[in-house]
Amino acid sequence: MTALLETVLLILRIAQWIILIHIIMSWLINFQVLNLRQPLVAQIWYGINNLLDPIYSRIRNMLPNLGGIDLAPLVVLIGIFFLQRLIVTGGM
Repeated sequence: MTALLETVLLILRIAQWIILIHIIMSWLINFQVLNLRQPLVAQIWYGINNLLDPIYSRIRNMLPNLGGIDLAPLVVLIGIFFLQRLIVTGGM
């Protein structure tokens, strides 16, 4: 059982890092530090977008429209943090 919980925690940590990379890349692209015309940057960006968009779209449907502010990554990170704490503390 411990191995399964450790594996789930590892997957959650990897998801957390992917979301943080996505957030940082979006800032760097918006401030024109990174350019999507570069093949490697575009490949990484669209790959991460395709990976996270199904998760974000479900969250965005539940959140109110705040204009240019996207809170979906924050909600997902809070959910990941909650799941990690739930697993580490042993449930309820």
